Order: sequence, then C-alpha cells, then structure tokens
Amino acid sequence: MQKPRMKTRSLALVAGLCAIAISAGLQVQPASAQDGSAAATVAKPQTASKAIYYVDFRARTAASYGHAFVWYGRSDQKQIEVAGLHPAGDVVPYMLGHLIPVIAETGKSYGDLDEQYLTASYRVYMTEAQAQDVFAYIKRLQAISPVWNAATWNCVAFIQAIASHMGLRVPVNHLLYPEDWVNQLRQLNGGRKYMPGASSQPMAQAPAAQKPAAAAAQKPAAAAARKPATPSASQVVEANPRT
Repeated sequence: MQKPRMKTRSLALVAGLCAIAISAGLQVQPASAQDGSAAATVAKPQTASKAIYYVDFRARTAASYGHAFVWYGRSDQKQIEVAGLHPAGDVVPYMLGHLIPVIAETGKSYGDLDEQYLTASYRVYMTEAQAQDVFAYIKRLQAISPVWNAATWNCVAFIQAIASHMGLRVPVNHLLYPEDWVNQLRQLNGGRKYMPGASSQPMAQAPAAQKPAAAAAQKPAAAAARKPATPSASQVVEANPRT
C-alpha cells in the first residue's frame, strides 16, 4: 500500500514543479517583450537623425553649353531620382527656346545617368525630415515648370531654386556654364557635405552600386514644405540637354 501512495505523491510533486515553471515562463516573456520594445525606442532616435539622404547638383556635357540637373535619393539605396529642366524634343525646340518659351520636360535626359559625361558634382546630405521637405519641393518645382527658355527659366535657374530652398549660398551669375556654376556652388558653401541643420553622421558605402552611400533610418515626422518661388525674369543660363 505504500508504493501507490509514493507514486501519487511523486506525480503531485512533478505536477507542482511544472505549474511553477509555466508560471515563471509566462512572467518572463512579457518582461522580455518590454525590454525589446524599450531597446527599439532607444535605437529609433539614433538612426532617424543620420544624414543618409542627399541632393547631388550635377553638370554634364551636351551638344552646346552643357546641362545642369540634380540627382536625389537615399545614399544606402541604388535607386536614383533625376530632376532637370530641358526642352521637350531636340534641336528645333532648343533653338526656338532662345527666342520664346518652349514646352519643357523636368525628368532625366540623355546622359544624365552616365558618369562619362559628368563635368562637375556637388553632393549635399540631409536628414529624413529635411529630405521630405526638399524632395517634395523638387516635385512641386517640376510640376510648375511647363516651359523652358534660355533667357528666363533654364536648367541652371532650375537647380539654383533647389539650392536656395535648401539654404545654400548660390552663385548670382546665371550665365555661367553648368560646370562652372556647380563648382562655384561648392566653393561658396565651403565644400560642406551636409545641409544646414543636418547631423554629420558617418556614412557607409552602399553595396555594389553607383555612388550613393549610408545606413538605414527610421521615419520621423515630416517638416512642413515651403512653396517654390516663382522664377525671376533675370534667371539665365545655358543648355541643350540633348547630346
């Protein structure tokens, strides 16, 4: 009669130990989840302030004076957005554009993605909050630029508006060649690599891609975007974007 009682007591003891273990596990899991959530919260501000977005002011060769345009995007991604003002079509619209406004395009043109045609480049990095404002401005500027004219609203005037919106010092002479204008833009800003107010965090090179570089970032709230200024009649420059 003692053996069955001993078996019963042993089973009761094992069951009790299992219940204690399960209860302890349930208490540990929420604590671990809270710890993980807290760690994520701490990590978020550290990455959100990194300047991994950029606008690259660029100039390239063309059949006439050259062409000015911008690349923009994230330095840790291969994808590149291109914005630049140029006549829609080829030689005839370009020639007419020296007399009257002609229909324009504001995306990439032939040669904008080819490094072999590049004559000058000045890249400025910014935080995500700044990029949301600047990138939205670029898209609105494209939307309100339906025409191109060599004497009033051209490729250099277009990227000059972007640089001004970013708070950079810009060359006042819009008759400069695109290459000279971009080089002067860099000189006027002391070759600074970061947009005013951006954190100068170190950036890592993107894997096997063209030029962009950096680390991933979390999304902070977007800054309110300013409306693009209407180009003045004094803005002048070169450029047949077709090669």
